[in-house]
Amino acid sequence: MEKKDICCIGHITRDHIVTPRHDAYSAGGTAYYVAWALQALPRDVDFHLVTAVSGEVMPEVERLRQGGISVTAYNSPTNVFFENRYGENMDNRTQRVLAKSAPFTISQLLSTEARLYHLGTLLADDFAPEVVEYLAAKGDVSIDVQGYLRRVDGEQVVSCEWGDKLRLLRHTAILKVNEWECQTLTGLNVPFAAAEQIHDWGVREVIVTLGGGGSVVFADGRFYETPAFPPRQLVDATGCGDTYSAGYLYCRARGMDYAESSRFAAAMCTLKLEHTGPFAHSIDEVMKIAG
Repeated sequence: MEKKDICCIGHITRDHIVTPRHDAYSAGGTAYYVAWALQALPRDVDFHLVTAVSGEVMPEVERLRQGGISVTAYNSPTNVFFENRYGENMDNRTQRVLAKSAPFTISQLLSTEARLYHLGTLLADDFAPEVVEYLAAKGDVSIDVQGYLRRVDGEQVVSCEWGDKLRLLRHTAILKVNEWECQTLTGLNVPFAAAEQIHDWGVREVIVTLGGGGSVVFADGRFYETPAFPPRQLVDATGCGDTYSAGYLYCRARGMDYAESSRFAAAMCTLKLEHTGPFAHSIDEVMKIAG
């Protein structure tokens, strides 16, 4: 396979999303939201998606392909099924998992070549340590930590420790965490201090998203703060963090600096918050907000 700029690896989920304003079923998961966000942007960054889905969700893969996205899809006997419930504060979410998929394996990734691999971790066992180390030997690894900090107990999603964090953070170039996640990882309740600690563990670029407080990137010994741009209406936060990752990685792949990349990513999040479903806006709309 020709080497891509970005390869996202992750399951496409079935989601039941409940907010005070709507109740809907849709596809979801990091892989899904990242892929559609990058599809909406200019094709000057080569992207590939690796996923594993059941026959029930395979039509979503075909829609991605029809949209011009390069996809490798493995068959899975079961598919991840999330229920996400939000209150008025979209930063707060409760989840149930009604079904799971099998973890990804090295054999599934042997022919995949990319400069950066973004791991769409949904649950703690999606990627064994050996898989992450294998990918890190081929390119940079980017991780959204959320999946490593949650496991399934019955149907409930419960918090858990990331037991291999020190082993894997040495192989992680970019890590995205929210305020709660960075405190959980480090035991530090100040995001700036937590970001420095994560960086000391081996991560090149640490992104901390702060909900309505914006985001901060720590890299090269310096903090880069970005405000949250208020949406015209707050509809659905599902996939917002994945949209941020897509925007940030897109910009970094184009050689943009940390500050530019985080502003662009934050602007994409603002547009995503205004509707249900994946990001579906033009780069001109993003730049109008990002400035």
